[in-house]
Amino acid sequence: MLIGMVAGETSGDMLGAGLMQAIRQRYPQARFAGVGGPLMLAQGFESITPMERLSVMGFVEPLGRLPELLRLKRDLVELFVRERAAVFIGIDSPGFNLRLEQTLHDAGIRTVHYVSPSVWAWGKGRIKKIARAVDLMLALFPFESDIYHQHGIAVHCVGHSLADRIAPGQDQALIRQQARTALQLSATAPVLCLMPGSRKDEVQRLAPVFIAAALMCLAQKPDLQFVIPCANERRREQIDGMLTLALADKPAVRQAFSVTDGRSHEAMQACDLVLLASGTATLEALLLKRPMVVCYRLSALTWALARRLVKIPFISLPNLLAGRELVPELLQDQVTAPAVSAEVLAWLNDPARQDSLYDAFERIHQSIRLDADQQAAAAVSQLLEAPDQGAPPDKGAPPGGGAPPYKEPG
Repeated sequence: MLIGMVAGETSGDMLGAGLMQAIRQRYPQARFAGVGGPLMLAQGFESITPMERLSVMGFVEPLGRLPELLRLKRDLVELFVRERAAVFIGIDSPGFNLRLEQTLHDAGIRTVHYVSPSVWAWGKGRIKKIARAVDLMLALFPFESDIYHQHGIAVHCVGHSLADRIAPGQDQALIRQQARTALQLSATAPVLCLMPGSRKDEVQRLAPVFIAAALMCLAQKPDLQFVIPCANERRREQIDGMLTLALADKPAVRQAFSVTDGRSHEAMQACDLVLLASGTATLEALLLKRPMVVCYRLSALTWALARRLVKIPFISLPNLLAGRELVPELLQDQVTAPAVSAEVLAWLNDPARQDSLYDAFERIHQSIRLDADQQAAAAVSQLLEAPDQGAPPDKGAPPGGGAPPYKEPG
């Protein structure tokens, strides 16, 4: 049995690998192919192109890659139709995957989309396209299900696998010290984790500001240390080059910066505060109970389009899940070194403010800890076992009951 999958991001690769393991428990002979990253490849996934070829964000940026993306879509359709895939699972990357799902659905292949597109943020126009393309939506967060129920689209809220893998209620002081020892960081100095993103363009826009802000903070706190986990070797080279340029006349300062290959989880555990790009990393920081400053910067044209379309008050997952501002967000022109450093110093100078986040983060953690891999695999299995021409699977709660919508008190 062939199961098609396409993941275009590091976070999707993690979700895909966990889902593969859970599906294999039900279908040991299942074969997985399409586009995936290193975690999926380690599970035996057959990827027809490197996952990073899909890592494009924004409205305008994909246009330069359109011929390549169209060829990839054609090759995937040919593969899945020729081998008659039992199901196709598109993991996030909605700009690419929803189009692919529509074509495959029209060809009679069952389709699942894992990670709800932000229809609640961009308005309801996209929901009609989803209804035509998708047999089953796997949503990560309880608040996402309502719009699918309203439009008769089968949806299961499965929670987030990161919430399953990070245990709640841990001794954060002990974890911080253990991570600092592993990364050879000071046991007593304040540590700021810098995470400007995993895509080349994202790092290009944010890393210079993050480094400049770090230097401004260092002037106020000379013992401050910085750890920068890099998503891959190319991002390591990119960030090393930026550090070399920014510190050309400050060679003694270089020792304050520790750059790591991967190890983002340990880097966040080791720090007192995370300065990061908006995205899945904000959820990981929340689950690790770390305060954060969230930055979001797009190309000028993409931002001009986005600001007219987005209909939500927040862009970071902690604030969206809480329904109120728990952590500061700096958007587009607000992302300047003085503004970023001011937000960072405000956190570092106020330990009580840091501690106040813990309970709110813990409640959110519990609300999305639903055994996501198994929930998703059970929902996919239910779709696979349904009659070919029958109705889609249950449009209500996920197998196992799911969780009620989370509302932050206060």
